Amino acid sequence: MKKHLFSFLLIGLIAFNGFAQTFNQVKLDSLFDSLETNDKFMGSIAISQNGNEIYARAIGYADIESGKKADTNTKYRIGSISKMFTASLIFKAIEEDKLKLSDPLSNFYPEIESANEITIKELLSHRSGIFNFTNSPSYLEYNTTSKTKKELIQIIKDVPNVFKPNEKTEYSNSNFVLLTFILEDVFKKSYTQLVKEKITKPLGLKSTYVGGNIQLENNESNSYRFAETWTVQDETDMSIPLGAGAIVSIPSDLNTFIIALFNGKVISTTSLDQMTNIQDGLGLGIMQFPFNDKMGYGHGGGIDGFSSFLGYLKDDKIAVGLTSNGTIYDNNQILISAVSAVLDIPFKIPTFEEFDVDPAVLETYIGVYASTQIPLKITISKKDDTLIAQATGQGSFPLTASANNIFRFEPAGVVLEFDSEKSEMTLKQGGGEFLFTKE
Repeated sequence: MKKHLFSFLLIGLIAFNGFAQTFNQVKLDSLFDSLETNDKFMGSIAISQNGNEIYARAIGYADIESGKKADTNTKYRIGSISKMFTASLIFKAIEEDKLKLSDPLSNFYPEIESANEITIKELLSHRSGIFNFTNSPSYLEYNTTSKTKKELIQIIKDVPNVFKPNEKTEYSNSNFVLLTFILEDVFKKSYTQLVKEKITKPLGLKSTYVGGNIQLENNESNSYRFAETWTVQDETDMSIPLGAGAIVSIPSDLNTFIIALFNGKVISTTSLDQMTNIQDGLGLGIMQFPFNDKMGYGHGGGIDGFSSFLGYLKDDKIAVGLTSNGTIYDNNQILISAVSAVLDIPFKIPTFEEFDVDPAVLETYIGVYASTQIPLKITISKKDDTLIAQATGQGSFPLTASANNIFRFEPAGVVLEFDSEKSEMTLKQGGGEFLFTKE
């Protein structure tokens, strides 16, 4: 749901070649052993191939304060993966002749700006122009308290649209909150009931449902952020994200869902074709992820201290569900390793060794850096003996040295390599390299 501080950076999965029958479980176990030993990640993963689960692992704690360890049945808030469930319900409504993709928003909520020009399809594809209410500075002032439908409509209505309908693609949680209300209107049932009756019960997803207050006694987990130590995060009240991010689940259930989706057991193949029609990287409640000459489909999620991912490689019939309630490592690298293990492709196990850099050397890196390749500047500052990076319009984050001139921010998979003699800095992430020059 919420925009991460490193959202300016590129996100993508490194490409893969070929296919192999050997699953390297030992090496994947070594990765999670390293993450757990170095306290870099808490969460759970499940991998399925050809419809069969071939790997499941959980590390860390469901609740640090009580010492409750996580297991593969521990439930996590999955954030925006919920949008795939909501989009599926919209297509079910279409298949039952309760909706059409061309229906205007004005049929339901004419008070929303440009409602007569915004269609169901544009809500699903993030092309409505409606402002993303979770980007508002005021969002974190109310997100932990319950909101009514009337209040949420007013919150969405109060901010002007950011572009004309269908002019471009721009991610907005507001779209899927409105889609939640439209579903409730046409089916005359709550979103919670619809998820249960039309998706989770038919598929046998016993650990997937619309969440409420976190219940540790129900094997749900708290979420955490790391700032010298793990700190429990406040809970977003689930009356707010609704179909944009209110579902709770486990990786095994998520894999079952996406496998069923791509096998015509959730919506029709015709509906799936429409759902996976990609424009500007987004489909209708689903995203596309490149794997070299292959394409994967799925969605990521983030809410409070939770982060998650669900993906499916059609050609190889590989599904990966990842849920986390605390990470200071790049989840994307975990996903790369997971798929590499299935395809028997080499991948590295991180060592997490830290390097001490002379404070005088750190001083030479301080400054504002600009690039001709991407439209942002990165400011490098120093606090005590730690370099701090901050991109234009984003929050700051600490860097960890792995060499005298190489620094990392593990949660985003960011590497910054400095050349003080040339007054240059190279940003590396997701296989891309971008040269910055100090101003």
